[in-house]
Amino acid sequence: MNEDLIAPCGMNCGLCVSYLAMKNDLNKKGFGKKYCSGCLPRGKNCVFMKKHCDRVGKGLVRFCYECGNFPCRRLKALDKRYRTKYHMSMIENLEFVKEYGTGKFLEKEAAKWRCADCGGVICCHNGLCLNCNLDKLRQNKTYRWGET
Repeated sequence: MNEDLIAPCGMNCGLCVSYLAMKNDLNKKGFGKKYCSGCLPRGKNCVFMKKHCDRVGKGLVRFCYECGNFPCRRLKALDKRYRTKYHMSMIENLEFVKEYGTGKFLEKEAAKWRCADCGGVICCHNGLCLNCNLDKLRQNKTYRWGET
């Protein structure tokens, strides 16, 4: 994981299904997944927030916590969806980065999202390691956390 994969909204793009599909080249393994190199590497600043926030959209802030309106209504809604569906909080991520820095954040994320079986990265969107849990994903291409 690297610092460029932390989006302004607090999303760790290194955990995203589209990033991990690209990193593990899932399409060569028979999947039809959309690839993404991350918001900042693509020059998109933040896919979630750029249309709703001029400061993020124009790259005027590195992280949403630098804004006097943090956390805004849009970020709160995004955070609620991610806490409910994907076992992570953008706001908590941003508060951690603000207090401890990106290096400590990436250390914490690497430990939290490390696959116990192969050491790969667990995807926040489905709870699977896209390195060693591909059979589960093949059986159910829309697999979500905890489905059997």
